[in-house]
Amino acid sequence: MQNQQASAPISSLTPSPSPQGGEGGRRPLPAIASIRDFYAFEQHVKTCRAHRGLGMVPQWYEIPVFYFSNPTAVLHDGDPVFAPHGSTALDYELELACIIGQPARNLPADDRALECVAGFTIMNDWSARDLQRAEMAVGLGPSKSKDFATSLGPALVPFEMLKKYWRDGRLHLDMTATVNGRTLSRGNAGSMHWTWPQILAHASRDADLCPGDVLGSGTVGAGCILELTPEAVGGWLKPGDEVVLAIEGIGQLRNRVVERK
Repeated sequence: MQNQQASAPISSLTPSPSPQGGEGGRRPLPAIASIRDFYAFEQHVKTCRAHRGLGMVPQWYEIPVFYFSNPTAVLHDGDPVFAPHGSTALDYELELACIIGQPARNLPADDRALECVAGFTIMNDWSARDLQRAEMAVGLGPSKSKDFATSLGPALVPFEMLKKYWRDGRLHLDMTATVNGRTLSRGNAGSMHWTWPQILAHASRDADLCPGDVLGSGTVGAGCILELTPEAVGGWLKPGDEVVLAIEGIGQLRNRVVERK
């Protein structure tokens, strides 16, 4: 798949119908049916691979790859989070996500693909980096390093409310992550290499997208401790730390790290 798209006029899009919203049209998150998390930001991929002494693989520029995470482990704004068994390297990941509102299959890689989207929200793809290193060394995964928790929230924001940020298949939204009030990550969702129409088209190729399906963008550049390095920011997350992800036009997603139950 080439990183190019033929865009329909944005004014022609018909947003996915939805229940009456709350303040400003924002709505509670629906029940989550599935989670696909993509790998769409080149800076994140390059930096993480460079930390392991690896260059980019050409296939990354050919298809927008993703993995499936665990829809039964979704956390919301204000929920506590803890590292999984055996991990001492808990990390956050600053992401944007869309949630499907209408069934869809074999979508086009242009702006018409947005017609099935109910809205966008913030996603924190919590990661246990020590477990992840072992899984990725085998060549399959990630699995237990990711499936213990994924935060979504604080609300679902309809695409109509974000149109002014939309250019070239991307939402140009400022993104930040703070830990205990200290800003560690800054980025912009508009720096995605792959576009939302391309992501939606790839996810729906020969597969049904259903209401409640989540598609995550992947981590924005410099949007996690792994990229920044624990040495530079004071270590991995620990009990007592409060992590706040913020995305322009959407809000803040707040979780506190606690001891494992």
